[in-house]
Amino acid sequence: MKFKELGLDHDLLKAIAQSGFEEATPIQAETIPLVLAGKDVIGQAQTGTGKTAAFGLPILQNIDKADRSIQALVISPTRELAIQTQEELYRLGQDKKIKVQAVYGGADIRRQIRQLSEHPQIVVGTPGRILDHIGRHTLKLQNLKVLVLDEADEMLDMGFIDDIEKIVEQMPTARQTLLFSATIPASIMRLTNKFMHEPVTVKIKAKELTADTVEQYYVRAKDYEKFDVMTRLFDVQDPDLALIFGRTKRRVDELTRGLKARGYRAEGIHGDLTQQKRMSVLRQFKSGQLDFLVATDVAARGLDISGVTHVYNYDIPQDPDSYVHRIGRTGRAGHKGVSVTFVTPNEIEYLHTIEDLTKKRMLPMKPPTAEEALMGQISSGLETIKAQVEANDTEKYEAMAESLLENYTPLQLVSAYLKAVSPDDASAVPVKITPERPLPHRGRSNHGHGNNRGGYKGGYKGKRREGGYQGNRDNKRSYDKKRNFSDKRKNVKRSFKIRNGE
Repeated sequence: MKFKELGLDHDLLKAIAQSGFEEATPIQAETIPLVLAGKDVIGQAQTGTGKTAAFGLPILQNIDKADRSIQALVISPTRELAIQTQEELYRLGQDKKIKVQAVYGGADIRRQIRQLSEHPQIVVGTPGRILDHIGRHTLKLQNLKVLVLDEADEMLDMGFIDDIEKIVEQMPTARQTLLFSATIPASIMRLTNKFMHEPVTVKIKAKELTADTVEQYYVRAKDYEKFDVMTRLFDVQDPDLALIFGRTKRRVDELTRGLKARGYRAEGIHGDLTQQKRMSVLRQFKSGQLDFLVATDVAARGLDISGVTHVYNYDIPQDPDSYVHRIGRTGRAGHKGVSVTFVTPNEIEYLHTIEDLTKKRMLPMKPPTAEEALMGQISSGLETIKAQVEANDTEKYEAMAESLLENYTPLQLVSAYLKAVSPDDASAVPVKITPERPLPHRGRSNHGHGNNRGGYKGGYKGKRREGGYQGNRDNKRSYDKKRNFSDKRKNVKRSFKIRNGE
């Protein structure tokens, strides 16, 4: 459905067109008319489905510009999500001259007080800082018309329910309430019964919880085997940008160190990092300096990085809802994505529980053999050679090339060059990953999901790594093929949005 069919005014349609959008996403097409009509709405939507515009556009349209009081409050679980939401609402409402302000912890509260004194009509904030401003009487909600609870399941998981209840006590009961959540567990339903009036549910069907654009696989491997299997998969699958999920902070640190030791461009994020370090890591993604981000579930909450092609669940999540959040970060905007979940023999019940939730069976993937990984490495080398030939700037080397041809055959020279520019076998560098304590046994019967459901989905596309000469992984090579010529993506800027202060 086109946005112009949804009853939005000219200023909003202009902002939407400037953003390059014409067709509404399903959550937008169903939600916008309901919100415009004043209904309470429960929206089940993953990150990346356009839910901010789903509630933001109708709220912006219904704002009374002559009223200088706060008319809409959006509660977000993290400061990064609050910032992102504020930016998007500002962009969509700039032609309507509607003021939007974000309030969140970790920032100068005096500056926020000054900004609130300028009478914004929409405030976006985190629960703790909103309560702080309410206590200081710098945030007054007596004229509030709309409350939005964004990423409600995340807020409950993070223990914000008491804060939310205190905030709601300060606003009129005669208001419109909108709740958005990737999953709708029983705790969310209890919340809706308490805060909402005859809500209309816009629910993604269970089979759509994990998008059809994401190909989902699992690999059975013992804990000590997973790292080598994963890096061989990199050689074969060639992820452009990948997220790797580990269960603990220690796991994230060890995986990051191991990937770097094997020449991969990787960094990790978890709760022990400072906000400055976290921002630095994400800036490296934006500039294309990194290919792999290793994260815990909590650190990755709300992370929205465009261009993620693969998600690797190094540790299967204990909570199946976390799986939905994890793989929802790939397969965006109609693009194909791939998720691979590593499952130890005693964790197979967790895989079946995830399949029960998503109503979609993961396909088994056999670990790549050394020969398949080699073919991936050679494929990467071929791409490098093709890129150099197509660049057509090798004239100054032709005299030396002719000299070499006098002493060697073309086959010998090309083979030697291909060997030089192909990445080494990553498993040649030993990496030790400390075993994690196994997840508790669920005692659930096996559904017969064995390794007989399919095989390895092939295609040899080697992940390019820095350091192509045998034994040279300290980046002291004479050239950096990824930086200089082999990376077709070096001029493609990645955009990213972050939504977590963990």
